[in-house]
Amino acid sequence: MNMQRDLILLAILAAVATPTFAQTLPTVGQLGSSTKGDSIPDFTGIWAHPFYPGFELPLSGPGPVTNRSRIRQFLDNDGHPRAPGTKLLLVDHPNQLVGDYTNPILKSDAAEIVKKHGELELSGKGHPTPWTECWPSGVPFIFENVAMQILQQPDTITILYGWDHEVRHVRMDRTHPARVTPSWYGDSVGHYEGDTLVIDTVGIKTDRPVAMLDLYGLHVVERYRLLDYDATKDALERVANKNFRLPPVTIGVDVDPNYKGKGLQLRFTVEDEGVFTTPWSATITYRRGINSLGTDEWGEGVCAENPHLYFAGRDVDLPTATKPDF
Repeated sequence: MNMQRDLILLAILAAVATPTFAQTLPTVGQLGSSTKGDSIPDFTGIWAHPFYPGFELPLSGPGPVTNRSRIRQFLDNDGHPRAPGTKLLLVDHPNQLVGDYTNPILKSDAAEIVKKHGELELSGKGHPTPWTECWPSGVPFIFENVAMQILQQPDTITILYGWDHEVRHVRMDRTHPARVTPSWYGDSVGHYEGDTLVIDTVGIKTDRPVAMLDLYGLHVVERYRLLDYDATKDALERVANKNFRLPPVTIGVDVDPNYKGKGLQLRFTVEDEGVFTTPWSATITYRRGINSLGTDEWGEGVCAENPHLYFAGRDVDLPTATKPDF
């Protein structure tokens, strides 16, 4: 394990927006059938999950490391942040990331890094993350995005994320190459199992600045399925009792309150034998997304690299140019 990689357990969510993407996509019938002979469900469209952190703890089994730092949050009857409001919750602090280093999924070296980073947070110092430095997020850190758009085609799944033009490409019904060259988002291949889209990712690049040790598992398996409206609503109500509800006006996106169709649920599993004692899983539940003005025409969310942010008593060690490009 390369212990030079930085570790953090939760990401600070920034204001996000997704560009409008005009493309003619195949219909569900054109997508064909899954390995079980069922017609393939339609996952296309914009999906939103405006909560911090984005991960939902599994109902059973090992889950992700959680934040030990909590704050109060008031919500109105529609689940939007208000102060004062009709509901008071104790939720994860959105700007203070103090990981629970006692979580048994962490090996001793990893737990020590979590503890040291938590101490920096409590002292008022921070540390760099891919989002604060505007670097590619990688998998599964990228799941912290509050919005995504899925473009579904027979041979390729393309996923656009709301923050800083991040894009993933999934090759359908393919296998990983015998030798995978590590890359920002790894090598992703997918297939359908009945009503579920399964994406398998390996070869995630970790030997780079501000790589997130715990959120960059060497092997990540994602399982997407559509969820009935009532089940989606129940899942998000459970999330609202523990996770911070991000104001739509701040992040630029919200769930569509008028949409009564199915939601989308992602369950993913992370394996990294150098960091974790066991594989762990988490869930993220999405509803159809709109922007803060109530339309699906979102603007760009642009982020420029900033190597001069000051963290923990030192400048971030990122490449810099000696002269401007233009």
